[in-house]
Amino acid sequence: MLAIIPARGGSKGLPGKNIKNLLGKPLIAWTIEAALKSSSLSRLIISTDDPKIAEIAISYGADCPFMRPEELATDSAKAIDTYIYTLDRLMSESGIDIPNFMVLQPTSPLRTANDIDEAVELFKEKKADSVISYVEEAHPIGWHKYVNDEGKLEEVQIQNQLLNRQAHRKSYYPNGSIYVFSYELIKSGKYFSDNSYAYIMDRFRSVDVDVQDDFDYAEFLLMKKQKEQSI
Repeated sequence: MLAIIPARGGSKGLPGKNIKNLLGKPLIAWTIEAALKSSSLSRLIISTDDPKIAEIAISYGADCPFMRPEELATDSAKAIDTYIYTLDRLMSESGIDIPNFMVLQPTSPLRTANDIDEAVELFKEKKADSVISYVEEAHPIGWHKYVNDEGKLEEVQIQNQLLNRQAHRKSYYPNGSIYVFSYELIKSGKYFSDNSYAYIMDRFRSVDVDVQDDFDYAEFLLMKKQKEQSI
């Protein structure tokens, strides 16, 4: 299966995060290395508008056959349009059909090759339209509230009983680590269908780097993991 790593140059929350040094190598390298260790991926494509990101990604073993157009690298550009552009251009230039593909965001450095392989296996086993990685929510969604501009609490959903945590059904949220899609689903402009499944990951591997605090936490967890492995 082909995988796309979307990594545009402009990042407002943490400037330059995709190539920021994380324990001796760029953040994006952690994703590339996990993908290359996977037995399920046949090709790894970097989608970027930034020549420096492309250069670094290629040096770690990824492929960058073309740069992302400027209009698909703005803050308002939709990720799904980038996937469609990349796939359509790859199929047009190679003449090879791409019925399914994976997206691996470079901001998930603790994702493993095993996670990638298991998500692909689930996708194939279920004959799914999509498989997306999720992690268990620590707190029941029934406890969540909106806070308006005046600081007042507003309901998020119908349920408003403050039950004990154990009395609530578990809920999950996407951790941004793994997406497996059928081309047909993405071409229709959707991520989900009635035939979509969750690949569940633990909290340790679900860190998504968006701001400096996330980066520092990922660094701490990776250092802890390396220390444990050296014992």
